[in-house]
Amino acid sequence: EMQLVESGGGLVQAGGSLRLSCAASGFHFDDYAIGWFRQGPGKEREGVSCISSSSGNTYYTDSVKGRFTISTDNAKNTVYLQMNSLKPEDTAVYYCAVNSYCSGPSDFGSWGQGTQVTVSS
Repeated sequence: EMQLVESGGGLVQAGGSLRLSCAASGFHFDDYAIGWFRQGPGKEREGVSCISSSSGNTYYTDSVKGRFTISTDNAKNTVYLQMNSLKPEDTAVYYCAVNSYCSGPSDFGSWGQGTQVTVSS
């Protein structure tokens, strides 16, 4: 059974940083893509970043380019999302999910439970 567990969320002031972790189990990490998504209050779930574990290709939504960095530790089956220069509009529940390739949220199967990120102004 594929399982994903997010951690690392919290409350931070604008301009601060957080690193989210997504620990994966139950599947061969190298064969899949892991995406980070977020859902803010009253908003639809949106894609934030994605990484293909096999190719190393990475993708970012425009609003986080230059501020967020996705990376993997294949030995630990863990994906990280380093978030710098955080803004209040980054406030959301952040989820990680797994798919064969990077694409929109509807294509992703197994999801974690989410971790709350709150950025105060």
